[in-house]
Amino acid sequence: MQWLMLVATLVVTALLQRVARAAGAGVPLEAHATLALGSLMLVAYIGGAIVQRFRLPRIIGYLVAGFVAGPAWLKLVRGPELQALDVISSGALTLIAFAVGNELTLDPLRGERRTALLRIVAGAMAGPFLFVALVVLTVSPWFPLTAHQPFRDALVVALALGTMAAVSSPTLTWAVMNDAGVEGGGGGGLLSRATLDVSVLQDFAAVVLVVVVLALSLPLGSGGAVRPGVAAQTLLLLGGSIVAGILLALATTQYLRVIQHHLVWLLVILAFVVSQLVRLTGMDAVLIGLAAGCALRNLAPEHSERVRAELKRCAIPVYVVFLALAGSNLRFDALDDMWPWALLLAGLRVTGLWGGLRWAGAGRQAVSADWVNYGWLGLVSQGGLAVTLAAVLRRAFPEWNVTLEALLVAMIGVHTLAGPICFHWVLRRTGEVTRQPGVGEANARDGATVAGGNPVVADGGGSRL
Repeated sequence: MQWLMLVATLVVTALLQRVARAAGAGVPLEAHATLALGSLMLVAYIGGAIVQRFRLPRIIGYLVAGFVAGPAWLKLVRGPELQALDVISSGALTLIAFAVGNELTLDPLRGERRTALLRIVAGAMAGPFLFVALVVLTVSPWFPLTAHQPFRDALVVALALGTMAAVSSPTLTWAVMNDAGVEGGGGGGLLSRATLDVSVLQDFAAVVLVVVVLALSLPLGSGGAVRPGVAAQTLLLLGGSIVAGILLALATTQYLRVIQHHLVWLLVILAFVVSQLVRLTGMDAVLIGLAAGCALRNLAPEHSERVRAELKRCAIPVYVVFLALAGSNLRFDALDDMWPWALLLAGLRVTGLWGGLRWAGAGRQAVSADWVNYGWLGLVSQGGLAVTLAAVLRRAFPEWNVTLEALLVAMIGVHTLAGPICFHWVLRRTGEVTRQPGVGEANARDGATVAGGNPVVADGGGSRL
């Protein structure tokens, strides 16, 4: 009966869309966008239920359904409607990043765990950066962006692509953990929780890395290849996102002291404020959400607990909205004959993750065998901040702007689809998930061990990741 109601509702919504589009200019764009969002959510929900039967994470179904229903195929939602829905997508992404930030504490950066964690982050960033940059530099005479370009410009492109390869996605990591029923907050030593910590640190480190690369690109590149002042503008944009997130956390804390019930309205207001900041200033929603959530968790932990419970309660619609819209925004048609290069760069990034984690675990007792063998697969996902950085690099390099962004967005799309599948397989392989709960349904966790899995934290003898 539930399936029948879903299909019937989808048919009715599609018919209303058809009537609205037939009316032409008499119907406002916002009305078209609202109907398109309804259809998209229904298709995504059905797609998630279908892929769950094949033991895949439901978020893959949301993404694929969004892509199929989007401008690329069925056109249930079109380009102008997606632009009108950007504010909804940014708000949903903010709430996911806010949920991730609310799970973060400074404990991993204290004590003996810090050495292992920082070594993993270094390997997870240095490996992809070096693999991609060196190979692009080696094949620069044939690479589409650098063919017939001087070596100095080829070096700039290689550094930019290497920087993008070093970025991960804590929002997709958290989505997979929730979808699989893994508790990020309770198991501080679990591979899943460590993966979340590493991906967050990667994003913050990527902010520094991209600013440094852009600062070096100006003297390295030929005249006109790099827009002057772009490094300072990027620092202001990304650093301002972090500062804005902290300020929003301070303001949210004051409201939480007064508001005891109906926290969902506070979350809606927060999402609206951030989405408008992103629209008006170009700030990054992921950095704002992460900074706000982390600041709230560490400054007002008693209020953070209430917020985490409310975010978990409304997780399903937030994930469906964001991931369906993200899938609809996947555009591969601009690549044309550059597909092999996009797949090559994606393969190089994954190989770099494998090599970087091998280096991190070489001769180090603090890094567990699970991390060396499987941890790199949990860091494949990209999205959120990576999309913002792709837009930053497009503006930074006017000579290659459109082609460069198309190549980067294609890389991000490949990792967006493949990453959750890889991470879900890791969770099953290490025993952290043995069943398929829905989003927001939690398994009980009591700390250091998981039923049927290997311990990721050693008992005694110091901390291990």
